[in-house]
Amino acid sequence: MSRIHVSHTDIANWAVNKVNLPKDKAAEYREQAKRLREKVQAYISEHPDFTLRKMLLSGSLAKGTALRSLNDIDIACYISGADAPQDIPKLLDYLAERLRKAFPNFSPEQVKPQTYSVTVSFKGSGLDVDIVPVLYYEDPDWYGKLVSQQDGSFLETCIPRHLEFIRKRKSRNEVHFAQVIRLLKYWVRNQKIENESFKFKSFMVELILSKLSDDGLDFSDYPEAMQHFYTYIAKSNLKEMIVFGDYYSVLNATGHNEPVKIIDPVNSNNNASKLYTIQQAQIITDAALEAGDAIDAALSATTKEKTIYYWRKVFGSSFNI
Repeated sequence: MSRIHVSHTDIANWAVNKVNLPKDKAAEYREQAKRLREKVQAYISEHPDFTLRKMLLSGSLAKGTALRSLNDIDIACYISGADAPQDIPKLLDYLAERLRKAFPNFSPEQVKPQTYSVTVSFKGSGLDVDIVPVLYYEDPDWYGKLVSQQDGSFLETCIPRHLEFIRKRKSRNEVHFAQVIRLLKYWVRNQKIENESFKFKSFMVELILSKLSDDGLDFSDYPEAMQHFYTYIAKSNLKEMIVFGDYYSVLNATGHNEPVKIIDPVNSNNNASKLYTIQQAQIITDAALEAGDAIDAALSATTKEKTIYYWRKVFGSSFNI
């Protein structure tokens, strides 16, 4: 297949300029999150009865997979479960009240409970930080219960292990694993703009790529790595269970009867894709088939104009080399 008109290097350079969160901006956001954590930790040290136990940067910024379009960051806030409300709205109000005490100079609208988190807004930078409460019961590995965005129930999770899981796969492919995640998240973002019925969680993208990494896929050629991703979806139609044995026996992941089964690597009882229907899986499969065909056409196109035309079917009209 021809790489004359748009090569792996061209895709990589375009990603740096158009897809990835710039390094200086990522550093700025991390510093903002660090200052927030330090502020809360200082308040905790002065108020031993304060039940916030630990704050950890999470989400795409912590994983190193953030897109340029990132406008908020996630921080997990571990709260001592014995004293915290078990009712979700009350828990969020409880967290917001304590965050306001830690930031007495913030106006009330800068600390606002949402459906699953409390948003802290910084007026200077315009950055929103979503503080996600995790009920903590003294587990040494920092397992706890957070509010699931799938159905609003409490879900057992472990933020440190989620981050460790991704770091392990990144270490096998250095910069390439994270970059392919970002490219495919950008594809997902464009699909959602074009088709309101399309839904595909970033976590699911990460886990499919993690499965391909564990199977030995080399991520150093971006068109080829993306093509493997699309081919896997097209062949499996998302009917194959994906499960990992990093933190539990894969034999524990039983009892999942949903059409799509992509199991949380830190909790065998949690199907990260449990709300996805057969119809939604088919929409993802159809989109993957189209993207795979477009890449094939781009790699065999005889002119640069045609090559870019086909890559735009993957990345949208903003793609240009």
